[in-house]
Amino acid sequence: MTNPIADLLKSEVILVTGSNTTECHPIFANYIKEAVLRKGAKLIVVDPRKIDLVDYADIWLRAKPGTDIAWINGLILLIIKENLQASEYIKERTEGFEELKAAVEKYTPQYVSGITGIPASDLMEAARAYGKAKPASILYTMGITQHITGTDTVKSLANLAMLCGNVGVPGGGVNPLRGQNNVQGACDLGALPNVFTGYQPVTGDEVREKFEEAWGVNNLPRTPGLTVTEMFSAAEEGKVKAIYIMGENPLLSDPDMNHIEHCLKSLEFLVVQDIFLTETAKYADVVLPATSFAEKEGTFTNSERRVQRVRKAVSPPGEAREDYRIICELSGRMGYPMDYKGPEDIMEEIRSVTPSYAGITCQRIEGAGIPWPCPDEGHQGTPILHIEKFVRGKGLFFAIDYKPPAEPTDEEYPFLLTTGRVLQHYHTGTMTRKGRGLNMLYPELLAEINTDDAVHLGIGSGEFIRIASRRGDIKVKSLISERPGRGVIFVPFHFSESPANALTINALDPIAKIPEYKVCAVKVEKA
Repeated sequence: MTNPIADLLKSEVILVTGSNTTECHPIFANYIKEAVLRKGAKLIVVDPRKIDLVDYADIWLRAKPGTDIAWINGLILLIIKENLQASEYIKERTEGFEELKAAVEKYTPQYVSGITGIPASDLMEAARAYGKAKPASILYTMGITQHITGTDTVKSLANLAMLCGNVGVPGGGVNPLRGQNNVQGACDLGALPNVFTGYQPVTGDEVREKFEEAWGVNNLPRTPGLTVTEMFSAAEEGKVKAIYIMGENPLLSDPDMNHIEHCLKSLEFLVVQDIFLTETAKYADVVLPATSFAEKEGTFTNSERRVQRVRKAVSPPGEAREDYRIICELSGRMGYPMDYKGPEDIMEEIRSVTPSYAGITCQRIEGAGIPWPCPDEGHQGTPILHIEKFVRGKGLFFAIDYKPPAEPTDEEYPFLLTTGRVLQHYHTGTMTRKGRGLNMLYPELLAEINTDDAVHLGIGSGEFIRIASRRGDIKVKSLISERPGRGVIFVPFHFSESPANALTINALDPIAKIPEYKVCAVKVEKA
């Protein structure tokens, strides 16, 4: 996030897209509602489903799944045509504007409406609302990123924000909402194949030499490793022999589940480190019992980049150990001693090699935490990024064209499937489906289907339907409603009994390697 959560209360307009915020990020949703109901902010929601936030929205754009770049370019064109752009900001702080302007010229309201299904008048209303607001903020999540054009769509949102001077200002920004308590921290500290901590590239000679000296090793890899999605394909090809999985359940969370199962069986050795015996762990040669968030010490870095202290509240059961202890002991047995006395020692090493964390100590974050970058101990942290200039100097506009999803509908597979979460469960249900209360609230998988589609197919609410794609099929109970648009089926992916990812396609974003979970072609019939 470029801006802190509370900045939503300073926004004149909030644009929420690709995020069912009330169900997936309820605390953020509370801030949005407060901004609308108490501060008078206007809310624009762009989503193919009639999510709960639509009830609070001034404008709802129901775009077809996978058409985000088209409507974003449409907004940009209208803002330029009506001269609502921040001309001085563009001149002083950005580059590439003329290329962007030329690229969006064809995205007229009528052209965009033909691609997205959004009425031209609604698009114009949204463009004027966002273009006139000072400031306006953008919130997005995986409804934007989980496409083959996910990276380009995020860049397009950045184009829109810079166009109106909404980056580097209070109440503005481009703000991705993180899904779990330390997703941001994991990325910050190098749980990506192409960077060390603080996003320092493994390809940089000086960076690599710094880490070699700090760790007392030679010849750290000069080339990026594989992403999660690439690892499984490499396992199938015999290029990866063993995988060590921590806190992840790819058998349910990754696309084309049957393919993932085949890849797991292709491995010579699989280790899973987790707090429960997941569906993936059942394939493991070794399972290492780890500890939950309440059973460990350390730090979490939240969505707004705030590094916060975590305290152990209860002792772990049985032989479960903290993740860092497991890793340190394993490393020692493999010939590289890691003799940390505890999390404070680890934090000291982190800040010694990570410029953005250099001023963050366990003592300094005893209270409210500190948002990075924090370059030294005299620094109070950076709540808002890019205030005076961008990291690269000038903000770069990208000229991006719309590309359709990897798998369009046809006569045999006439429906679009999109997947997501419900309020009561999280991700693959590893934790939430262990709770009796949550299972009582949402006990079984329900596939949402539009009322008109249900009538056409002769399906009643609560009846079982069969959903099939080119990769697999599932039997699931139907929920007839107006939430999805016509021709769209929504299926949560928490349930191993009827796994949505038996249907999804493993087409990848070429840059981020994120799968296209949010749209693929399916057929539906009464079971």
